[in-house]
Parts: sequence; C-alpha cells; structure tokens
Amino acid sequence: GSARCRARRRRACGTLAAGGAVVLDGRVEEGADSLNVHGRGEAPAGGAEVAVQLDHRIAMAFLVLGAAARQAVRVDDGAPIATSFPGFRDLMNGLGAGVEEDGA
Repeated sequence: GSARCRARRRRACGTLAAGGAVVLDGRVEEGADSLNVHGRGEAPAGGAEVAVQLDHRIAMAFLVLGAAARQAVRVDDGAPIATSFPGFRDLMNGLGAGVEEDGA
C-alpha cells in the first residue's frame, strides 16, 4: 500500500543523497520530503561509483549526471535499466555520453 510506496521513495532519496554527495562533492541536502542539490556553476566532479540498489531510476539519473561530470560516473548495476528503458544506452551514447557496460 501507500506505506510501502513511501518507504521505497525514502530509500531511493537516501540512495540519491548518498550517491550525490560523493559525485557532487557533498552538495546535496536531504530533507524529510525533499532532496536539494546545490550547483556551483561548474561541471560536477564525478569519479565515483554509485550503489543504485537495483533501482533503474537512480542508475539512469547518475549516468545522465555523468555525461556532464569531469570524470566518469559508474553505477554498480545498470541491468535494471533494460527493463524500463531498453534504448537508454544507445540514446545516451547518441548524445555523446559514452555509456559502457563492464567488459564492453
């Protein structure tokens, strides 16, 4: 029910905040019902791997962020993306992002 949905959203926000703090140099604040990202007018640092907890939304968010980062951003498991957006990698690569699978 709704309690389960709220718990899943809280977990996703926590994962986004933790991963964002690493990738964005600690410029993320997690509130009770919000997630605030503070930009600095320059490309984010990147250079980190984010544990996405099998959440395709988190994986895609950090891979999109990685397209603008100074260093590569990795996700620990991009497999869930294929379930919701099978053409994601090709789309991102078409935009110049350089999304690769391990071993590719």
